[in-house]
Amino acid sequence: MMHGMLSRSAHQREIAKRLESNPAVALLGARQVGKTTIAHRIAEEWDGETAYFDLERPADLARLTEPELALEPLSGLVILDEIQRRPDLFPVLRGLIDRDPNRHFLILGSAAPELLRQSSETLAGRISHYNLPPLRVDELAAADRLDLNSLWLRGGFPRSYLATDDPISFQWRLDFVRTFVERDLPALGSTVPSATHDRFWHMLSHVHGQVWNGARFASSFGVAATTVRSYLDLLTSALVVTQLKPWHENVSKRQVKSPKVYIADSGLLHALLDLPDRTAVERHPILGASWEGFVIDQLASITGSRPDQRYFWATHAGAELDLLIVRGAERVGFEVKRTSAPRPTRSLRMAIDTLGLDRTYLVHAGEHTFALTADVEAVSINELATRTDW
Repeated sequence: MMHGMLSRSAHQREIAKRLESNPAVALLGARQVGKTTIAHRIAEEWDGETAYFDLERPADLARLTEPELALEPLSGLVILDEIQRRPDLFPVLRGLIDRDPNRHFLILGSAAPELLRQSSETLAGRISHYNLPPLRVDELAAADRLDLNSLWLRGGFPRSYLATDDPISFQWRLDFVRTFVERDLPALGSTVPSATHDRFWHMLSHVHGQVWNGARFASSFGVAATTVRSYLDLLTSALVVTQLKPWHENVSKRQVKSPKVYIADSGLLHALLDLPDRTAVERHPILGASWEGFVIDQLASITGSRPDQRYFWATHAGAELDLLIVRGAERVGFEVKRTSAPRPTRSLRMAIDTLGLDRTYLVHAGEHTFALTADVEAVSINELATRTDW
């Protein structure tokens, strides 16, 4: 397996480009996904003065006790890392930007929805948001560092994917899970005991890829459904869980109206389920759902779709579409199967007919891409890295 650092140059270039035309850029992503590394590289290439504040360091927090006094004298590029720890800084930044539009701020955060709300309201018209995902097939292929099975098994966190062997990768992910529930969630404002979050996250991994059933979780924890929903929403806001919204419209069939829930990274899923290697994953009942979630996650990124354009569709009678991307009037459907011999299913045909899909793809684990039917293309997983016509 490959090892060493991986340059995320495409992301770095895009963020630097946005800084040229915006006084502030919010770089958002899960913990340990590489935000700080990219920020330091941008600072190294910045033409002018730079300043860096890590809001997890007591010394840097102390420097910002009087934020306006600390930031006013600075020019050039100012980087504020882990901004979710000090959301009170946003109004200060607005004033500084308005007084000196030549000053630039790169704001790093690990809690997207809250951060987006806060910054969008306070810095409207002054800030661009950029989401940094874990490593993806297209990025790794471009760098000639793609090992598809390792990406699925280890996930896309750089230190996990680039570890020198599977045991080191697995241990990194176990440590990530423990640190996340013990330190990171309390830092996001959670007052729920760490042991409760740990149990909830592990339970959630067993229903990865299933429709959310709040009553079932509420019963297990002996709390209200709204309480377990708040646990789910916190993990979602921290970018370690993904909720895929249901699509429903005025058709005669009874449709599912609760979200599907996925552990956002396949490597974290396998760590939560204590599956250290490929053999363990392939022997576990989660195999199909793990593969499905991994492919959907890759498709969500490489299609360039926004979260508000991505859905699944299902009826109570059993018809289902794994991923539906809605861009204006266009509807593109994706079915995911871990098989080398894909076949059209009745469920997929029902989705095509009911939803009026413009294009439909069945992504499979085999080696070849071909027309499955007149309106369904079977696409090999190996093409995800290079295909651009989604």
